[in-house]
Amino acid sequence: MSEYEITDTIDITDVNCPVTFVKTKVALDELDEGDILKVHMNSGEPAQNVPRSLKEEGHEILDFTQNDDGTYDLLVRKVGD
Repeated sequence: MSEYEITDTIDITDVNCPVTFVKTKVALDELDEGDILKVHMNSGEPAQNVPRSLKEEGHEILDFTQNDDGTYDLLVRKVGD
């Protein structure tokens, strides 16, 4: 993941769907087009729904990695402003 210059990072492991997507969308809204957000999330619904929803909104999924503890890290580039 270190090949990208990450603009901001959020941890949504303490919230449940659909708040996971809402928090991610708010964080992306605060960034400029082309900025990269790293999202740390739990497995299950967040790992299934957040990347899919971001892609449906037109954002670019750069990387999606499972960590040793079962959580995931998502890198997403903001597209559009």
